Amino acid sequence: MLDFEHLDDRITDIYHQYYLDVYRFLICFSGNQSEAEDMTQEVFIRVLNNLSNLHKVNNLKTWIFSIAKHVSIDHYRKKRLIGLFTDGFFTQIISADREPSEVMEQLEMKNSVHEAISKLKPHFRSVVILRGINEFSIKETAEILQCSESKVKVDYHRALKELKKKLNIEMEEVIQNAK
Repeated sequence: MLDFEHLDDRITDIYHQYYLDVYRFLICFSGNQSEAEDMTQEVFIRVLNNLSNLHKVNNLKTWIFSIAKHVSIDHYRKKRLIGLFTDGFFTQIISADREPSEVMEQLEMKNSVHEAISKLKPHFRSVVILRGINEFSIKETAEILQCSESKVKVDYHRALKELKKKLNIEMEEVIQNAK
């Protein structure tokens, strides 16, 4: 039974704790800031609508990311397009302490990596975003994607191999340049 007296506080806590991570996941998946904001809102609407099931949830974080995955898949199916990453989100990450040529070189590399990630199959893209960028564990990623841990390991390895082939750089560089 839900404690309605503290429900507002609980909802606020959940939102503040997971909003940014969910938003980052969805912006990486969609590549569009406006769409990511809309999808993030949809995720928390679904969380709110399913609060009565919260007592059945073992891991709140993986449950919320599972909802985010379903929202992104629903969105992807509706649009039937593979999104490209926007420059605005990633330029905020670059340090201003570097020379302009270094900043441009890093930005070009990031754009190349993000474009390559956006061209991966949706499942590979999800695994790369969750494991490589958001740094979820194999177990958490498997729970979010509702697949086995073995599948996460294999798909992550294959996705990185595909990215390495497309970009002609080492796997560690792929993940570093995606962040």
